Amino acid sequence: MEQLLQHLVNAIILGSTYALLGIGLTFIFGIMRVVNFAHGELYTFGAYMVYLFSVILGVNFLLAIAIAIVLGVLLGAAIEYTLLRKLRGADVDTTMLVMIGAWIIMQNGEQLIWSGVAKSIPTPFPEEPLSLGLVSVAWSRVFVFVVAIALIILAQTIIQRTRLGKAMRATFQDRDTAALMGININVIYLATFALGSGLASAAGALLGPIFIVMPTMGNLAVLKAFAIVILGGLGNMKGAAIGGFVLALVEEFGAGYVSSGYRDAMGFLLIILVLMVKPTGLFARSERIG
Repeated sequence: MEQLLQHLVNAIILGSTYALLGIGLTFIFGIMRVVNFAHGELYTFGAYMVYLFSVILGVNFLLAIAIAIVLGVLLGAAIEYTLLRKLRGADVDTTMLVMIGAWIIMQNGEQLIWSGVAKSIPTPFPEEPLSLGLVSVAWSRVFVFVVAIALIILAQTIIQRTRLGKAMRATFQDRDTAALMGININVIYLATFALGSGLASAAGALLGPIFIVMPTMGNLAVLKAFAIVILGGLGNMKGAAIGGFVLALVEEFGAGYVSSGYRDAMGFLLIILVLMVKPTGLFARSERIG
């Protein structure tokens, strides 16, 4: 029972960051119809920004995470403005190739700037874990969970309760009609990609101190983000959040009770099974953003 509960707690904490990754990706795809292959590099960018500000520049750890998220938003806005805006109306294949190119450029840029040596980020939290009955959790992981859940709630609130969110949902339903009603599609797309990028950077900023930071860390992250989006149904934010927790549960219990070597494979095996039964994802519905 103790081992079961420990795996469950670990999965819930990891699932919160997976949910951030998935929500950011499905958000961009649902509104812009852009398959963002650079999503994993935005995740890596967030981790390196925490390393830069916290370790190299000596900025307060919490402030460094906040700065990394803000810079991720700004980087996403820059990518949309310089690359994607020029491709408005282009076919899907062209957009995909451009985003793959952005992925390769960003990863090689990180390799050039930071080298291939893995970096570690110290945290200010106590080394003594938090004991919760039969299980114990590192304080750094508790922090990751709390911040991730807060960001998920914030993203959902923006979509459901703000004027910008209403405009985003209208654009998702019918872009041309939304434009006729006075919605600036360029602004909506810019805000969409910036918000989705910020969530990816947030996931990297939170997980970077937990694991290690290296230029290729985004490769597996983007694959998992796509897996989460497929699980939740394309364009479904709530489904992406649930899909993130489901993927983390499968990985954690697969690693604990089958083999740690098959940890990542277990998640992708789940995707194959889901697609065989329900190709549109577990939570697909006609109106999915929100």
